[in-house]
Amino acid sequence: MPADLAVIGLGPLGLPLAQAAVAAGVRTLGYRFGPDSGSLTAAELRRMLARGFRPTTSPDELAKVRTAVICAPVTEAPDGGLDLTELTTAARTLAARLRPHTTVILESPVHPGTTEGLLRRLLEEGSGLAAGRDFHLAYSPSRVDPGSRTWTPANTPTVVGGLTPACTESALAFYSRITDRVVRARGLREAETVQLLETNFRHVNIALVNEMAALCHDLGVDLWDVIRCAETKPFGFHAFRPGPGVGGHGIPRDLTARPAGHAGPALRMVDLARRVNADMPRYVARRAAALLNEHGKSARGARVLLLGVTYKPDLDDAHRSPAEEIAVHLGELGAQVVFHDPYVGEWRVHDRPVPRADSLLEAAADADLTVLLQQHRAYDLQSLAVKAQLLLDTRGATPTGAAHRL
Repeated sequence: MPADLAVIGLGPLGLPLAQAAVAAGVRTLGYRFGPDSGSLTAAELRRMLARGFRPTTSPDELAKVRTAVICAPVTEAPDGGLDLTELTTAARTLAARLRPHTTVILESPVHPGTTEGLLRRLLEEGSGLAAGRDFHLAYSPSRVDPGSRTWTPANTPTVVGGLTPACTESALAFYSRITDRVVRARGLREAETVQLLETNFRHVNIALVNEMAALCHDLGVDLWDVIRCAETKPFGFHAFRPGPGVGGHGIPRDLTARPAGHAGPALRMVDLARRVNADMPRYVARRAAALLNEHGKSARGARVLLLGVTYKPDLDDAHRSPAEEIAVHLGELGAQVVFHDPYVGEWRVHDRPVPRADSLLEAAADADLTVLLQQHRAYDLQSLAVKAQLLLDTRGATPTGAAHRL
């Protein structure tokens, strides 16, 4: 029986959508292409297969669906813009098999205008069909919160904007099958800009609180207590917390970083936030060296244990994790870096393997300095604080006074 839905790309964006669709009873095809891959346990895969999920690497299967959602990975290009190589590949693959009356939705993070420009052109040229007349075209900003036990695609409001009102209605009808609430955007560019605003909001506010962390350290002020008090204000404040850097798949975007001839207005705060957050790994390394020095040790030759090298707690995804840059900076200072992460068996930094500690508490007792980068639930922070010779907590997760905080 033909599938109702094809999710093109089973990475961090596509896999949660496929799981939500299957759970809602939608016959779903998961198309893997290129280096894109998802992470499913055997039990999760068995449950999805039992409910009608069909993973495939055959592009011809895409010709049999009513709705295709493109969730191709978009990475940061060397110039700070977006690398749309995988999106282009996905679009061309779909275009060659696109049938009339299909609804095509893009969820990959892109600059405003990409769906109506690049994606529409690729689909029309490859299929001979016209968007808005022969097939529906829409954009929906992905709002996946990886690892969250609270927010899933089923209960997170979904925003949809189409090329035409009919395109919007078609996409809305699809998402209404898998989520509790669908919000209509005025059009494609408005929907695309929703994701731009949401992503940049996160990065700008993280940059602010990261700068506050450095300021409060210099002033001898407990920033975590400041945040605890500030978040009691019922209006005009949203709490963000500092950390060793920003990782994950949400790329801060300044519209000046676009292909030649298509530059948009500068978002100066975003550019500044990018630089502030990018400097945090170096700041953490400097704090580590200063702590060692305060306790009569040099960073050169010191054994430094990094705890949690994924970009988010309780996930096995190390994509753009700040841990890598921290390890590099510590290595430049002459430190011997080892790591521990219950979700990562092997870790390489610049293609060089980093030794993994098997026993957490023994490794902490043996290390000159332990740096908590990610607060996985598996970590017993009280025991860790007792065992570690010296502990730098970049997440404010340990009990007050149990460690040096960022």
